[in-house]
Amino acid sequence: MLRQLSIIALSAVLAASTVAHPAAAKAGKPVNEDEPRGALGANFNQNLDAVNYRELRETGTEWVRGFFPMPATDQGDPAEHFAIRTIVQTAGRGYDTILSLKFPYNQASFPEPGSAAMAAELARLDRVLPNLLDKVDIITIGNEPFIESLPAERDQRLNEFYETVARHVIDYRREHCGADCRTTLYMGALNRLDLPDRRTPAAERWMTFVRETPEIAGVDIHPHVPAPENAQAFLDYILPRMRDDQTFLVTEFSLVWYWKQHLEDPISAEFAKRYGFAPDTRVWQVIKAAIDEPVSRRQWHDFLTSSPWFMRQSGFLRDQMRLYRDTGRLAVATYGLKQDDLMVANFGPKKDPWLLNSVFATFTVKPRASGLSAPGYWLDDFKALQAD
Repeated sequence: MLRQLSIIALSAVLAASTVAHPAAAKAGKPVNEDEPRGALGANFNQNLDAVNYRELRETGTEWVRGFFPMPATDQGDPAEHFAIRTIVQTAGRGYDTILSLKFPYNQASFPEPGSAAMAAELARLDRVLPNLLDKVDIITIGNEPFIESLPAERDQRLNEFYETVARHVIDYRREHCGADCRTTLYMGALNRLDLPDRRTPAAERWMTFVRETPEIAGVDIHPHVPAPENAQAFLDYILPRMRDDQTFLVTEFSLVWYWKQHLEDPISAEFAKRYGFAPDTRVWQVIKAAIDEPVSRRQWHDFLTSSPWFMRQSGFLRDQMRLYRDTGRLAVATYGLKQDDLMVANFGPKKDPWLLNSVFATFTVKPRASGLSAPGYWLDDFKALQAD
């Protein structure tokens, strides 16, 4: 059974984890001191080709996470896909790594177990898994299943598909990687558990499968929320439904829905005067202007710190990590490291402003003379949280 760690003991485990590489847990066995506990890493989602090891060293993180879209297996050798190539290379450099396997079925029905379509999906896994097992530390089976699916099929059909996939991954790992396999398996990830209508029978069955499958180390959650306090609902839902020896991942989390509520707010009069904006300029217009012509780090910082709505949440990263770590059950959380091209494309007042979450302001701020991305608002807290 997992030890119930105090804050002091948790800090000691985290300090030890910077020396010892986390070993994968044997299914159904107690968690040992080499396992990840409470780490904060860098999330790249679909942009693992944006990994910059100098930037990673600057943050102090030891963990890197991204996802691999399974249909890409049909386009050639998965070992040559930039996501798999990068995550394996990153692991080879000594970083701890998480790769989520993404099954996008939001435009087509799930294949039925036993069907030719399911056999093709499992054959994809057989091509992908040899490149990952005993190389990456954690494979998450699924990315966001309750989003990457047809709304009408977010029922037992979703469960049957992911359970079939999970059992195949479990069997493959046992047969090809052995009892001491470095790679741990999680199921993920659950979204918007702060909304009662997302706690469906399918979500309940998801957690039942996680709990009753000894080879699964735990569950992944993505608390993208409109208010910091909403994240508690995720923990209240998953923790009672897990075994005592299981932990959880938080491979994505943010206040994106809160930021979006303020895109049409007016900017501060002081900021407008200092940087030559019209008095009635809106938040989204300043962001769009910075995308079109990146600004100085000072100007971007002044824009954010002059915005009361932003500064009310300036402790978000610290507070969320405290919430997750205080459970004693967090394995790893990863936070968005860099702005990417999808975040800035067609930016307007209705755009989801993911770019405000990023540790590095890659697209809105001029790069540094060294060629590195400019730090955004969150870098100092991200670095400080490595030592907590």
